[in-house]
This record gives sequence, C-alpha cells and structure tokens, in this order.
Amino acid sequence: MKLIDLHCDTLSKLVKEPAGVTLSNNQLDVDLAGLKKAGMVVQFFACYVDGQAYSNWDGAYDGVVEMLDRLKVEQSSELKQVFSYSEIADNMANNIISAVATVEEGGILNGDLNRLSKLYDKGVRLITLTWNFENCLGYPNRRDENLMAKGLKAFGLEAIEEMNRLGMLIDVSHLSEGGFWDCIHHSKVPICASHSDARTLCDHPRNLTDEMLRALANHGGVTGLNFVPAFLHPTQLATCRDIVLHAKHMIEVAGEEVVAFGADLDGFENSKREDWVGHVREMELLWPHFKQVGITERQIDKITFENANRVMKEVFR
Repeated sequence: MKLIDLHCDTLSKLVKEPAGVTLSNNQLDVDLAGLKKAGMVVQFFACYVDGQAYSNWDGAYDGVVEMLDRLKVEQSSELKQVFSYSEIADNMANNIISAVATVEEGGILNGDLNRLSKLYDKGVRLITLTWNFENCLGYPNRRDENLMAKGLKAFGLEAIEEMNRLGMLIDVSHLSEGGFWDCIHHSKVPICASHSDARTLCDHPRNLTDEMLRALANHGGVTGLNFVPAFLHPTQLATCRDIVLHAKHMIEVAGEEVVAFGADLDGFENSKREDWVGHVREMELLWPHFKQVGITERQIDKITFENANRVMKEVFR
C-alpha cells in the first residue's frame, strides 16, 4: 500500500518539544517508524501558526521559518524534503519518504507577495490560505452565513495567481465558502482542501458541501479525509467506519478522483481507543472498513495514492 497524506501538524509540535525529541524519537502521532509502517511515500508537514499568538505577522512568519529549518534537520537517508515532483518520483523509486513543507495560515504573507517566492525557495509547496481568523487573503469558515459568503480580498486573488505561477498548491481547508468559490473560479490549476470532510454527513462549516465537492472534482482537485472527530460525526464519537463513510459519500456525489488523505494527526487531541487511528502506524486499521462499505481496491488505490499524486504532478514544478 502506497500512501500520501496531505496534512499533519507534527512539525509545529516538534519545535516545542525538549532537546532529543525528533521525528525518529517521539511520543507524538507521527514518527518515522510509523510513516514507514503505514507505507507513506509522501507526507505533507504543515508549518502551523496561530497568528493571534504572536505580537504581529512578522513574528508568525519567523515561527514558520523556524519550522522549515527544523524540517531540514529531520532529514535522513529514509526521509528527504522535496522541492519538485521529479524529486518525489526519484524518492519513490528509492524507497525514500518525501517530506513536503506547507504553511497553515496564509496571514504570514502580511500583504507581501515577495514572501511567496521566499517560502517557495525554502520548499513550501502548499499554503492553507486562512486558519480560523480573517487575514490579508480572506476570511475563514463560519456558521454565520453572511461571514461564510465573504470571498477573497484583492491581495488574496493576487496571491493565488502568483501561487499558480510558482507551482504552489492552493489549500481551501479553513476558508470561507466565498473564498472557496473564488479559488475555483480563478485558479488555473487544481486546488485542494487538504483536510476537510463531507458536510452532508457532519454539519460543520469546516467540511465541504456536496456542491463544493463536485466543483472541486470538476476542477481536478482533491480533499483529504480529516480524522478530527468533530468533523466526522455529530456526536464527535467517531470510529474508523465514519472516516470511510465520508470517503464513500464523496465518491457517490463527486466521483472517485476527488478523495485523498489529510488525517490532521498531531492537530487534535487523539483518543487512544479501539477502532480508531490514533497514530500514523495504525492507518492499516482503515483498509477492512473501506472494503466493508463497498469501496473497491481500485478506489482505495486512488484514495491512498493516485489522486493526490496526480494533483502534485500537475501543480508542482
């Protein structure tokens, strides 16, 4: 089984851990041994910052740079940061895990397009345009319909055009619906929702409606199945079956090309219980559930690898 995961928050936790805690030696949800056991060929590592935890956006930008520097240190003969799709292909041929750097909070651009080029040079290949607060690009998802309808700001439209030019993947997870539609209408290449589920099954504004799922698919994009219980089940008592039911629904409404993985491990409090993926090494618990709900081997291969791989190949330089 080859696996690509579009989102984990492990880097943002590693930089806060004591000396000696590394990707190879930690008590987090993602470690090197677990990635290998899962069959991970590409792991996207988010540089997540809460902009409101810093005195200004420059400080938040520096926080991202610190995480990017940490990713360099974590490289080994078994895991290497990649800067192009050709490097990903080479790593797969040599059984090396590819680490893709991403930014979760586009506010760190602070209205400066030059920062996109600087981040690109440091290896960032995906930017989640917003987190949970308004920023220079646009607005986050909200239960308030008026706020949810707000689209990208003028700088946001400039930024997605520049991201298209550079070869950076636009991520609409956390973004308002108005912003989502602006990305659909203005991006010349596929976009993604790196870690979002189906709103029909769990009515949370972080999830995608059926209309959004169809639009994402028609635009060639993907959404990564998110393991956060609050996005999977109204009671938040989610199981492995709930994860695959979201995949099944996405296939039924938007086709088998739209589903990928974006587990969000290390991004939420993980319950260590049965019938749950509490660590990347436990991904294999999902495979029987996929088959039980009627998802075929071909569709599993698309969900775990082919769909995300297609988007990377098209977007990355």
